[in-house]
Amino acid sequence: MVDFKQWNGFEGNKWRQEVNVRDFIQKNYTPYDGDESFLAGPTEATDKLWGRLQELQKEARAKGGVLDCETEIVTGLTAYGPGYIDESMKELEKVVGLQTDKPLKRAFMPFGGIKMAEEACTNYGYTPNPELHKIFTEYHKTHNQGVFDAYTPEIRAARKSHIITGLPDTYGRGRIVGDYRRVALYGIDFLIKEKEADKANCGDGTMTDEVIRQREELSDQIRALQGMKKMAEIYGFDISQPAQNAKEAVQWLYFGYLAAIKTQNGAAMSVGRVSTFLDIYIQRDIAAGILTESEAQELIDHMVMKFRMVKFARIPSYNELFSGDPVWATLEVGGIGVDGRHMVTKTDFRFLHTLENMGPSPEPNLTVLYSAALPETFKKYASYISIETSSIQYENDDVMKPVWGDDYSICCCVSATQTGKEMQFFGARANLAKCLLYAINGGVDEKTFAQVGPQYQPITSEYLDYDEVMKKYDVMMDWLAGLYVNTLNLIQYMHDKYYYEAAEMALIDTDVRRTFATGIAGFSHVIDSLSAIKYAKVKTIRNEQGIVIDYEIEGDFPKYGNDDDRADQIGIDLLKSFLSKIKKRHTYRDSEPTTSILTITSNVVYGKATGSLPDGRKAGEPFAPGANPSYGAEQNGLLSSLNSVAKIPYEWALDGISNTQTISPDALGNNTEERINNLVRALDGYFNQGAHHVNVNVFGTEKLIDAMEHPEKEEYANFTIRVSGYAVKFIDLTREQQMDVIKRTCHKSM
Repeated sequence: MVDFKQWNGFEGNKWRQEVNVRDFIQKNYTPYDGDESFLAGPTEATDKLWGRLQELQKEARAKGGVLDCETEIVTGLTAYGPGYIDESMKELEKVVGLQTDKPLKRAFMPFGGIKMAEEACTNYGYTPNPELHKIFTEYHKTHNQGVFDAYTPEIRAARKSHIITGLPDTYGRGRIVGDYRRVALYGIDFLIKEKEADKANCGDGTMTDEVIRQREELSDQIRALQGMKKMAEIYGFDISQPAQNAKEAVQWLYFGYLAAIKTQNGAAMSVGRVSTFLDIYIQRDIAAGILTESEAQELIDHMVMKFRMVKFARIPSYNELFSGDPVWATLEVGGIGVDGRHMVTKTDFRFLHTLENMGPSPEPNLTVLYSAALPETFKKYASYISIETSSIQYENDDVMKPVWGDDYSICCCVSATQTGKEMQFFGARANLAKCLLYAINGGVDEKTFAQVGPQYQPITSEYLDYDEVMKKYDVMMDWLAGLYVNTLNLIQYMHDKYYYEAAEMALIDTDVRRTFATGIAGFSHVIDSLSAIKYAKVKTIRNEQGIVIDYEIEGDFPKYGNDDDRADQIGIDLLKSFLSKIKKRHTYRDSEPTTSILTITSNVVYGKATGSLPDGRKAGEPFAPGANPSYGAEQNGLLSSLNSVAKIPYEWALDGISNTQTISPDALGNNTEERINNLVRALDGYFNQGAHHVNVNVFGTEKLIDAMEHPEKEEYANFTIRVSGYAVKFIDLTREQQMDVIKRTCHKSM
């Protein structure tokens, strides 16, 4: 058994004998049942640094969103010397480390694709060194090149038509959460020794494909760990040994995360579940008299400040899919342990308090792992922060814990993975609304009139028959599921080959669980379309070639979002059917297939690529986001809408069910206390039904319109809204995205 002097005062033995952060947490954390009265305000250092960072953010916005871009140096763990928010104030930074050499400067990351990296620069007026183009075309193959070398004509056509879309074939896939806590608890040398032992014990000496690949990947992981040590040395720190106090624990953990964001530009670069872990160190130092509450809050504030600074150079098409420049640096608080003890600590409060000390912010994507059994004081404080900032989201710990245990992280916006035990193959969306139109038109795209899907017999009748539509839709969905999984298998293979996440995987168990994430777009529109066909009369409108391009609805029909089982059951059946089709396919590296109802802000792009639907939505109009009911469909208030979404079984969508709701402050109550209590009751009732997720926005449509028309107002500089599993600064959205948000239902009543 290994023992370090840095572990003095910590309880437990299992975590000392193996890398097991969860066991360390369970043996050492202190649940907190009190309220927020202990919290400290921002220190002078925090105010100065945050003030300077806000100035830099304004400069970036004035330059079109990007302050600076690297054009000469390829990113890496030690590609740069030390960087600070402001060189003249660097002694104020309690947590140090930047992605590049300057704050908000975006790195050059060509391993996902050289053309993408170049376009990300030129889009903002920067010109990369031509030598980099030569290197990454003539001497080094990229992930993107590998993918397009292997794509079939069928995949290319489906990608172009957006029936499968948002694919991670032009950027890092993301959604892999390294257990960054390991750097603090064990130190790099111990972690290297463990990985070397795994490599020595890899296979029985027979060089199978699997053994060869694992040995190579472990070698890459070991080099990444060595690189982390060198990266920390640039800032004057030795992370070879465990952290000896709270300040080092925060810094060591951040260095682990910094290694990830220096080497990968994934769609989601989550921080993970760190609050309870860090609280153990903070409480030990406070008890020993070597740390004050103000100093503890300052550590958390400065760490969060760094998470707010994470930026990647993105191409325009990526920004259209994921509007508002998100990185999904998701960080969780709350939750309840398997043993029944809640896991709320003082540091959970401290993380939420950063939204008061430094104001609202989209990043990190703060997520409350919710249960009605959490302490009332914590639930009320979280609700208060929601009402004041619209900057946090809630996920149901009661339905997630049986699947993922009590040490899971949110790896994107709403998707869970076991921390340090699991990785996820991220895979964008299948457009099930467009698939329905393909079923009606025999595989012909309703926008381009090209034969994209299989040339099945189209529907020729004037009025749609429910049974005929369902029979053809089932066959077309089967085709789409097979093509979708094939495409993702190919992408994941090439990503492992050309853009492997060594720094993150070095902080995950070698014997890793792999999940295979898929997703659904257009969910509510398919439900309402099928409901219209079943309960009303839907007439087809055809062009000269006989292709259905629009629909007329005669009569009324039940709509998803009104707590009407007739419509809601269609959605449940749709999810079950699609997942069953995904599950029967072979998935890369024998990963476990899951799906999600989660579109991010790409609901606008998907809608633009999709023709008119039988539910009355016209061609080009945005889809409703995630699992949200269609715009205008909700007629019975917030609670009925929540009830409809709550019926969707989480077990059938383990990658997440995103639900974004906006409610007028007056609808919640006449004063702050009333609003807090009503929001807590609504959350308790919603999650007690087994619902998975909800974003909470508390503001009126009038404020959104004013912010869109007057973005220069100081009050809107950090005006943050939840959009679909993540948050954005509203003024950073495109006008088109802003209009989409404004059109969403703002509930005037519960």
